[in-house]
Amino acid sequence: MKIICVGRNYVDHIEELKNKIPNDPVIFFKPTITLNSSSIFKMPNFSSNIQHEIEVIFEVGKEGKKIDESDSLSHISRVGIGIDFTARDIQNKNKKNGLPWAFAKSFDDSCTISRLLNINNISDINNIDFSLSKNGIKVQHSNTNLMIFNIKYLIHFISQKITIEKGDIIFTGTPKGVGKISKSDKLEGFINNEKILSINIY
Repeated sequence: MKIICVGRNYVDHIEELKNKIPNDPVIFFKPTITLNSSSIFKMPNFSSNIQHEIEVIFEVGKEGKKIDESDSLSHISRVGIGIDFTARDIQNKNKKNGLPWAFAKSFDDSCTISRLLNINNISDINNIDFSLSKNGIKVQHSNTNLMIFNIKYLIHFISQKITIEKGDIIFTGTPKGVGKISKSDKLEGFINNEKILSINIY
């Protein structure tokens, strides 16, 4: 399975980090070693600025290549939320020097995912309200209707370059409000006001 991530997909987050709005989806990948479905996240010792990025995620239920946009949703089976933990200090340093920032995104357990919901239980995937709370205070909140590139187009776009396979996870981008986490923090994630993720930081 693959973890396929979309960067710069919400205008408010692009402005937050002073980036440029892309003409095409910005795609990167996380290795499977980053996947974490437990209730614990252990802080790595190589960064002093680990930040949370809440995202709606989709699980691929059917393999496909060069998928028509009109058929995209038939390839999705489940939906949830994920936290793309990011070593912002490492990312910023490498971006400044024009270097790749793989280790800023791809360290152990940096891809934390919630329990996944059957896609048939979601009335409109382009109108999913989602949020993240830190220590009981809401820090990120948005809706999938604010994506620059919606999931139908993302599946179409990604599948033009690579085969999407059953079990793949697609992270669809984070809205504004990303911020630093510390040991003893508790993060909780919600879809349409239903809590589906809870994680303690150690």
